[in-house]
Amino acid sequence: MKDYRKAFQITLAVSILLAAIIVFFGWRYVATGQRTASAKEVTPSAEATSQASAPGSNSAAAPAPAQASLAALQLSPQRLQSIGVTSGEVNYKVLSKEIRAVGNVAVDEQLEAYVQTRFSGWIQKVYANSTYQYVHKGQKLAQLDQQEIRAQVAAQKADLAGAEANVATAKANVSEDRVNASAPDLPMYKQTFERNKTMFHDGLVSQQTFDNAQRDYLAALNKRNVARAQISVDEAKLKQAEAQVQQARAGLAQLQEQLSYTTLVSPIDGVVLSRDVQVGDAVSSILVLGSTATKVMTIGNINKVYVKGKVDEADIGSVYLGQPAVIHIQSFPNKIFHGKVTKIAPMGVDKDNVTTFEVRVSIENPGHQIKAAMTANAEIQVAEHKNTLIIPEQALVYNSNKQAFVDIPDAHSKSGMRRVPVKIGISNGNQAEVLSGLKAGQTVILQQ
Repeated sequence: MKDYRKAFQITLAVSILLAAIIVFFGWRYVATGQRTASAKEVTPSAEATSQASAPGSNSAAAPAPAQASLAALQLSPQRLQSIGVTSGEVNYKVLSKEIRAVGNVAVDEQLEAYVQTRFSGWIQKVYANSTYQYVHKGQKLAQLDQQEIRAQVAAQKADLAGAEANVATAKANVSEDRVNASAPDLPMYKQTFERNKTMFHDGLVSQQTFDNAQRDYLAALNKRNVARAQISVDEAKLKQAEAQVQQARAGLAQLQEQLSYTTLVSPIDGVVLSRDVQVGDAVSSILVLGSTATKVMTIGNINKVYVKGKVDEADIGSVYLGQPAVIHIQSFPNKIFHGKVTKIAPMGVDKDNVTTFEVRVSIENPGHQIKAAMTANAEIQVAEHKNTLIIPEQALVYNSNKQAFVDIPDAHSKSGMRRVPVKIGISNGNQAEVLSGLKAGQTVILQQ
C-alpha cells in the first residue's frame, strides 16, 4: 500500500511540475513577442528622451512589467485515471444497509408431512409417480399388496357370523327357560292331583288313576323348578355369546383398519417433494419400527417457504422478528422476492473461530415458482436513509483510533492530494454515508 501511495505521489508531482514548466515557457514566449513588437512600432526621440530624463520633469516613470501569477492546477477524474489513480464523486443518493444471509430455500417443517405405512408389506402400485406432482389431502399415493389381509378379514367375518348365531341360540334357550319357569299347566296338574286324591280316599277312583295324576303333577312341578334354575345358566351362556360377538366385531374392525393401511393417501394438500419407494419394494410398519420405519414419500405445502441462512454474530443484534428482507434466488437472476424474518436461532454455531446464527426468512410462494433447495441470498433491511451524502467505501482510510479520513486532490500539495477527516454514518459495504467533512460534487481518491 505504501509503495502504491509513494508511486502515486511521485507521478502526481512530476505531472504538476511538467505542467508548470509548460505554462511558464508559454508565458515567456508570449511576453517576449509582445515586447519585440512594441520596440519595433515605437522609437523614442532624443528630445523626448532628454525631456523625460531632464531634472524637474513631471512625467511619470514607465511602470515595470508585472510578474505573471501561476493558476492552481485542477486535475479532472479523467486525468487522475490516466495517471493510474481512480476516484469517486461525492453525491446525494438513497443508501440502504442490509445484512446478508446466504443459504438455501427450505419447506416449512410445520407444513411438511412424511408418508409412512402402519402395515408391513410390499408396494403393489404407485399412483404419485413423479416428484413435484401436486396432490390433494386424501388422494391415493400408493397401494400395498392386500391378498393376505383380505383373507384374514374374510375369516374374521365368518367367526363373527358364528358368534352371532350362538347369540341367537342362547337367546332362544333363555326364552324357553322363562316359559318353562312360568309353568302355565302346573295349576291344572295340581288341581287334577288334588281331586283324584280326594276321590281315591273316597274309593271313587282306582290306585292307577291316582298315581297317574300324582306323577303328572310332580313332573310339571319338577319341570318348573329345572327351568327356573336353567334360566341363570342360559343367561350366562347368552352373555358369553354376546361377548364373543363383540370380540369378533373388534377383530374384524381391526383387520379392516389394517386393510385401510394398505392404501396410502396424502395427509395434506401439497407437492411430492420426494418418492422413496418403487413398485415391489418391501415396507415396514411404523407401529413396529417407529421412526426407523420405511419412508414412502415426503409431501410439502410450498405456498410458503423460507430461506435458511447464517448471520455473523457481529450483525445478529440488528436482526429482529418481522424484519423485512429482499431475497435474491440464483434461479431467478432478474427477479426480486420479498419476505420477513420469522425465526432467529437462540444459540450460535462456532466453526473455525467464527460464530454464526441461523436465521429464517419466510417467503410467500403461491405460484410455486420457488423450489426447495434453491440457492438464495436474503438481504435483511437494517436501515434506509434517503437523499443522503455518500461516497465509495473504498475511499475511506482509518487511523489507529478508528477515525475516518479521505484523500482529495490538491494541486498545492507536494503529494498532489490532501487528507481530510470525515464523519461516517451507515455503510452497506460498498458505499458509506458522509455526515460531515465533504460536500456534494467533490472528488475523493479511491484507495488501491
